[in-house]
Amino acid sequence: MAAPQHKHFYSNVQALRGGKPELGDLALTDYHLVFRFPPESATASDPKAKKQTKQVWFAFHIISHCALRPTPPSSGIPSSIRLRFRDFTFVSFNFTDDKQARDAFEFIRARTCRLGSVDKLLAFNYSPPSNSLESKINGWDLYDAKAEFRRQGISEKSADLGWRITNINKDYAFSPTYPAVLAVPSKISDNTLKYAATFRSRARIPTLTYVHPINNCTITRSSQPFVGLRMKRSIQDEKLVGACFSASTDFLDGTSSSPGNASIQADHSPSSSHVDLSVDSSDAATDLSLSETERMEDELITAPNVMYDEKTGKRLIYGAQQHNLIVDARPAINSYAMQAIGMGSENMDYYKYAKKVFLNIDNIHVMRDSLDKVIGAIKDADISPFPPNRDLLVKSKWLKHIAGILDGSAIIARQVGIQHSHALIHCSDGWDRTSQLCALSQLMLDPYYRTLEGFIVLVEKDWLSFGHMFQLRSGHMSHESWFTVDNDALAGSAVRPGENDGRGDVVENVMASAKRFWSKNVATDKETASDQDEGAAVDEAKQAAAPNAAEEQTTRLRDVSPVFHQFLDATYQLLRQHPNRFEFNERFLRRLLYHVYSCQYGTFLYNNERQRHEASLRERTRSVWGYFLSRRSEFTNDQYDPTIDDHTKGRERLIFPRLGEVRWWHQVFNRTDDEMNGALNASAATAERVAAYQASSGFSESSGVPSEAASLVSTSPSPQPPALTSSQSVLTGVETAHAALTPEARVSLPSLNKSASTGGIPTALGVLQDRISGLAITKGVFGGHASSPSTGRQDAEDDEVDTSVAVAGQEMKSMG
Repeated sequence: MAAPQHKHFYSNVQALRGGKPELGDLALTDYHLVFRFPPESATASDPKAKKQTKQVWFAFHIISHCALRPTPPSSGIPSSIRLRFRDFTFVSFNFTDDKQARDAFEFIRARTCRLGSVDKLLAFNYSPPSNSLESKINGWDLYDAKAEFRRQGISEKSADLGWRITNINKDYAFSPTYPAVLAVPSKISDNTLKYAATFRSRARIPTLTYVHPINNCTITRSSQPFVGLRMKRSIQDEKLVGACFSASTDFLDGTSSSPGNASIQADHSPSSSHVDLSVDSSDAATDLSLSETERMEDELITAPNVMYDEKTGKRLIYGAQQHNLIVDARPAINSYAMQAIGMGSENMDYYKYAKKVFLNIDNIHVMRDSLDKVIGAIKDADISPFPPNRDLLVKSKWLKHIAGILDGSAIIARQVGIQHSHALIHCSDGWDRTSQLCALSQLMLDPYYRTLEGFIVLVEKDWLSFGHMFQLRSGHMSHESWFTVDNDALAGSAVRPGENDGRGDVVENVMASAKRFWSKNVATDKETASDQDEGAAVDEAKQAAAPNAAEEQTTRLRDVSPVFHQFLDATYQLLRQHPNRFEFNERFLRRLLYHVYSCQYGTFLYNNERQRHEASLRERTRSVWGYFLSRRSEFTNDQYDPTIDDHTKGRERLIFPRLGEVRWWHQVFNRTDDEMNGALNASAATAERVAAYQASSGFSESSGVPSEAASLVSTSPSPQPPALTSSQSVLTGVETAHAALTPEARVSLPSLNKSASTGGIPTALGVLQDRISGLAITKGVFGGHASSPSTGRQDAEDDEVDTSVAVAGQEMKSMG
């Protein structure tokens, strides 16, 4: 790429970061803000000092907030621009001339939220130096879907392992948000797939993402079904799910049964092609170190699947060796609430070969609010050297969310890798929480994905090709509300730590609330009306497509959420706890997060494989993987040990998270470990000392704790480590086919019947489902027209905000 041309240049600008001032020159190009220090005025007469000049580059598109604070000349306070970046860098620039500050602010705004088109981003104008190693590596060639399935043992030319590659989506007409290459059970025809597609949101049918190399068990993924309040079903979908759970079994048993018999076959555990990794194996050296919570989760899932005939009431047994799972990642109340608009979760009366579990992983809005609270705790990092606000960090519940995602992924990994069972994973649309769970569970199961190339393949497969909406979730086109002018600064006051960095936010919030009110009641705003009106949704059964690229040239704030950030954070937790099992290091994850937002490469542009193909990104942009592979030494973990030995502790194939050791990823927040984790580490150390003392000294009869140990507990700092204790789990309930006939068998952990999305309102899952199903709806629960199971909205993740609250309200009224 040619040297960038300076569009604006400002001399003697003071930069503030961490409360430390630095004088330099500020240059603005079309894509970057470049700060050089010391300033040219200080080095012009000193050649030696000129050689020591440093430059710091900031990409415009990683800006998450930019505030102009103009001040009158008479105040003696310089006008300033405060910048907050998506990589959690905070910096302020003070200008001696108010006009310069205003010009810089307007230029930056014009080059971010006012571009108007994706192809004006940096990626379409970037190329590495012609003589660099990066220029010789084509990162687009690294991932090939068919090659990855061949690695897993599935191809058109190899022996039939129960799976086949279908070309039904080769032109993206079948499911526009799915990849072109799909792997489905061999005994399921494309015609059956077409019928099954009408029962799944956006035609995102159950399809293969992973086959375990040892026991041939699988992970499949999909979107939610169109069940609705009438509890509709699809024979083709039932056959497809049954075939997914029995494909490997049929191959290994040498059978060729019809899909209709899949329910019986799926209960036989597939033969192991290598070593038995079950927990009962006396030879298995894998140290699971299961916590009480994890044991409770496994006991709930692996409890005998006792079923009864609906007519005779006699007990039916479908086998107890295998515990195939349908994993609904949503809080159960959110899932049930979706039935009111025609969606929901599987009716397990028709999926007798599996159990369904609900995970308490909240939606994109909860996660966005959580990160906003974290940012609020560290937002003064430009003007203040003080540590973050620990109270706000705790209130954010960020670590709780990360631990929950890890817990849910570990449940899946244990079922596939240890219990020799299959898992089908979905959330609402199947591209956010589903991608998190699929990718993390594979990371725990397969050492290949813990290599640099393998992790790249994992991101390409389960995030990019399966349609995680990177452009919408990342806000690549920025937003006008991210640029504010603090007119109160004209009074001459200086910004201080703890202040709101944009005092106009209050007014903006009032205006935004008013706009939402009028949009909801008058529906004059076309875009907002399309989001709010349930009855105006398109028929997803016929037109299961996300908005095209032309409709997604602007950022909508409700779509932005740190879903991929959470995945990288969870990966960091595994890397931190198993430092010798990963080929890549922490810096690799941090730089990957940076380039998700930088828009320097085409890899993360647009929202799905189809859009990237139509935009010809492979020909017009560079892939970010070339950047990483050309700098492999910078991102390689020195502690990495590739040896796999299931009989040696620390070298096992499987790895699992220790939820009690989840910590802040302090590097990504540009803070020290002590600043972010000091209290957590001290609390954990105290707990270890107490446990050690109790083990060596015993307990007193009166209190159960020695006085010395009690004193240690009393001085334990707050907050406690963010572990999921024995009374907390991401698993909120287990459903089986006979739940309706034997309500007492619908198992849920007693202390877990609360959803973070609904403010902790108690829920009785079985009763709630019955009450939702029994509602008499004529004009819809939420004031619109009644929706059929084939209707949907632009993003089903958005539905959970309104529907869960509305249903919770119904629950409260009925309980009152």
